[in-house]
Amino acid sequence: MNIIIFGPPGAGKGTQAKFLVKKLNSFQVSTGDMLRDEINKDTEIGKKIINNMNDGKFVDDEIVNKLLEKIIFDSNKKNKLIFDGYPRTINQAKNLEILLNKSNQKIDYIFFLNVNKDSIVKRIEKRKIVEKRIDDDANTILKRYDTYMEITKPVLDYYSKNKNFHEVDGSMEISDISLKIEEIVSE
Repeated sequence: MNIIIFGPPGAGKGTQAKFLVKKLNSFQVSTGDMLRDEINKDTEIGKKIINNMNDGKFVDDEIVNKLLEKIIFDSNKKNKLIFDGYPRTINQAKNLEILLNKSNQKIDYIFFLNVNKDSIVKRIEKRKIVEKRIDDDANTILKRYDTYMEITKPVLDYYSKNKNFHEVDGSMEISDISLKIEEIVSE
């Protein structure tokens, strides 16, 4: 089973992806983690990524797509992928569809964690302290939220027409969100 989890930065995508990974014995595909890994390795890609993140921009589709392709074609992970915050653009959505078709896979469920801007800011400020994330300062948070709304909203509109699309109130308690997702996946 392959699942996409959408939501603005700080909506709880990673938390819910980790829940599903355990529940379904799957693999989390976090583009954020993949990108931070490149930054930590201080690669050329990592340097481009940090510049985009510091400007509150999303990383170029080409970079993300290359990193993602390796994971999708890994036979051990086939039909066991939980996409955490990907795709973020229409081009990425189309690329994902192409890669999944080439590997005889599909998306079974799409979850949108809907959370308002004020809740996001509070969550990310807390996450910055707990997780010591360098990409979580107040100005960056607001830029990323606005960028998300501008760039990713069309992707949500694109997917929301699918019968496997589910909007979940992301402002609920973590356990309630997990329970709601579990109910839908178990239907």
